[in-house]
Amino acid sequence: MTEWTIPAVFDAIASAVPGRTMTICGDHRRSFGEAALRTRRLANFLADKGFGEHMPRARLRRWECGQDRIALLMHNDQYLDAMIGCLKARVVPINVNPHYTAREVRDLLAYLRPRGIVYHRGFGPVVAEAAPDGVELLISVEDDSGATELAGAVTMEDAVRAGAADPVIETSPDDLVMLCTGGTTGRPKGVLWRQGDMYVSSMNGADHESADPLRALAAMTGHVWFAASPLSHAAGIWTSFAGLLAGQTILLYDDRRRFDAHLALSVAERERAALMTIVGDAYAAPLVRALCERTYDLSALLAIGTGGAATNPVHKHELLERIPHAYLVEGYGSSETGGMGFGRSTRGAEVEAFAPMPGGTAVSHDRTRFLRPGESEIGWAARTGRVPLGYLDDRDATERTFPEIDGTRMAIPGDRATLDADGNLRLLGRDALVVNTGGEKVFVEEVEEVLRGLPGIGDALVVGRPSPRWGQEVVALVCGDPAGRPGDAEIRAACRTRLAGFKVPKAIVVVPEIRRLGNGKPDYRWAAGQVGDAAPDAAREMGA
Repeated sequence: MTEWTIPAVFDAIASAVPGRTMTICGDHRRSFGEAALRTRRLANFLADKGFGEHMPRARLRRWECGQDRIALLMHNDQYLDAMIGCLKARVVPINVNPHYTAREVRDLLAYLRPRGIVYHRGFGPVVAEAAPDGVELLISVEDDSGATELAGAVTMEDAVRAGAADPVIETSPDDLVMLCTGGTTGRPKGVLWRQGDMYVSSMNGADHESADPLRALAAMTGHVWFAASPLSHAAGIWTSFAGLLAGQTILLYDDRRRFDAHLALSVAERERAALMTIVGDAYAAPLVRALCERTYDLSALLAIGTGGAATNPVHKHELLERIPHAYLVEGYGSSETGGMGFGRSTRGAEVEAFAPMPGGTAVSHDRTRFLRPGESEIGWAARTGRVPLGYLDDRDATERTFPEIDGTRMAIPGDRATLDADGNLRLLGRDALVVNTGGEKVFVEEVEEVLRGLPGIGDALVVGRPSPRWGQEVVALVCGDPAGRPGDAEIRAACRTRLAGFKVPKAIVVVPEIRRLGNGKPDYRWAAGQVGDAAPDAAREMGA
């Protein structure tokens, strides 16, 4: 079978359904046919500027990139146009979190070394401060910010007009896509994926001998997929491409403003969305509140997908109660693996473990063998098969995260897991988020799940802080309605019914809200700073 590139699949789909709406974002709509021509012109504009591949994949090591890179500092509007245009030019587009400060963007771009930046005009001041030496091209996308155009920048519309409609640049399955990790616990890294691998592993693709199966697929589809999460997040990218490369219409949340659950539900109602994807509690909690406050006609909504961050069991339950005809898919994966597993819940039948997707498995703690179903050992979640090549310019991290076991190269992103007797993955948490207390390891996500399931607790994070007695102690940050929030003693007592004593938080810190990063993931660095202000001796003896 023949591997495909993302641009080749997109053009095959666009040729089959040129008049179908491809994207909806706010007031902007674009058809597949319009997008195919527009992205081809952008690609030729970039090629005329000398952008493209400069070193073939076969001559590079796994952590090296031989293609020019363009950073995308953008809202959702026109994000897919920019990505596809870069890919058609054999240029590597890179997602940059638009919520980063100028300092964070500057540090990230110094590592990524892009040759160009595409940005919404409102981010111009950040680009002016953060762009490193070596950036030769700035492309601005018009928005309603009123920001002044940067000197030397070209607008997206001028770039598209300047690019020729032909030729179609020949691409290769070895061409790269780079995904920046969220930086939840450390500096973001650039994950290098071959397009041929990403399309199959993370975009519901397959190898084909011809375009006929793609055209047939497009003829059968045409539902509306609502990617409520930002495209600067891997989950949003994968959802959107999985849909558009099958001919679905992609509805994007207009993220120039903060997420408004009522607006999102109104848009889903108006556009008759069949699928909505979100990122954990940052989206689930406000959606539940909005559904309690107002009634929406969501009869077309068949499924809700959540991933990229944990989702409170209470919120999952409420979503299924409020939209009883839909099912909820909780996905597990990472920028380093693509989708690894999923749990499908329906009203009255909610699941906790993840059924592995093809290649999803677990390996032993010492990374020397695969775990057998039912083993008690806590190992590492892993994926085999179509996995990334490595991390940009980081040999050590590449060899650690993408090792070979029994001659099979795999991705081990750092999540601890066990393998149930039925083969399902049971996740315990990211190893970097482990509290070592009195010689015992506590996976913070396990404690967070219990806390978020308690009545009156809206959200929670768990971190460790130094303790003269335990080395580290478990501390919980919680928020919720003061009138309904349980007291510290009640929280600990409830935790003790589900958790071993050493896992029960030694201190509870009440905060107005739990801060999350722009991609919906928890901000653990912020959380660690908050617990430092709490009394270090508070409740130390409790729960020992």
